[in-house]
Amino acid sequence: MAKAPKKSTRASTEIVQPRGSLPPLSSVRAFEAVGRLSSMRRAAVELSVCHTVVSRHVRNLETWLGARLLERSPRGILLTDEGRLLLRSVSGAFDLIASAASEIRPTTTRGLFRVWCVPGLAARWLAPRLADLQTALPGVEIVLRATKERPNFAHYEADGEISYGEEPEGGGPSERLERSRLFPVASPAWLASHPSISTLSDLAGVKLIHEESRDQWRRWFERAGHTVTGELAGPRLWYASSALDAAVAGQGVALATRLQAADDIVAGRLVEICATDVTMGDYWFVAPQGRWNDPVVSRFRAWLARSIAETRGGERPGDRSPADRSS
Repeated sequence: MAKAPKKSTRASTEIVQPRGSLPPLSSVRAFEAVGRLSSMRRAAVELSVCHTVVSRHVRNLETWLGARLLERSPRGILLTDEGRLLLRSVSGAFDLIASAASEIRPTTTRGLFRVWCVPGLAARWLAPRLADLQTALPGVEIVLRATKERPNFAHYEADGEISYGEEPEGGGPSERLERSRLFPVASPAWLASHPSISTLSDLAGVKLIHEESRDQWRRWFERAGHTVTGELAGPRLWYASSALDAAVAGQGVALATRLQAADDIVAGRLVEICATDVTMGDYWFVAPQGRWNDPVVSRFRAWLARSIAETRGGERPGDRSPADRSS
């Protein structure tokens, strides 16, 4: 009987270099969040645990290292020299892990696209166009979250964000979607039942619909070249979409961006008051680092550009398309 060939033992004799001793990774993650956010409580919210658990993880890490990493002060959490050294290292390591994961993850999750969007634009412009967006992204489940909060891309909270401001925020590449003019609007019924408004002084004296504070209207008047004296009347409704709902219902005058008001202007539900050209922020699209050219993200960016260009209503005189989308 022939003997079976002898199995090689080369693999079993190879020497594998042992990895250096590592601290508990749960404690390292808790410390990194505290050091980055300068707060035990904010770190606890980010990690979805109570702050006592975060504090215990940090103490365990200090015990393991034999060094103090954090100090409490009236200004909050401060890093020691040792803490700053460790935070630089672990933050860099986490960034590398997040970058590698973002390159791998899209290949298994391209059936889902999660976008966070400022509430006014989400409700009045993006939501009515979801069917068209779905056509542009066939086979992709779209999850739209209307919020002013910022997503944590490193924790995969979103695949993209549409924000509003003078500059983009967030830790990824961005592009301007539109230079956004902000202007006053009211319903035809409200205008018909109130004295004519021909000047900014007239406008300051009527019932204005505010968002979370009256500061937005005051800053708008300043940029329009009018100094407001005294209080600005009117209710505060917190969100732009609620303010515009009230304006459509004939409850007063609200501020709107072009994209927020475009459909209502075209439909005759809102009318612009006083020809002005005031800008207090732009719309921006931001995506995670390493995801900018992901096929779904790229198609979504192309859809945004096309849909904004096709949106009519609220343009500057002679301007029929959004201006300058480069950032």
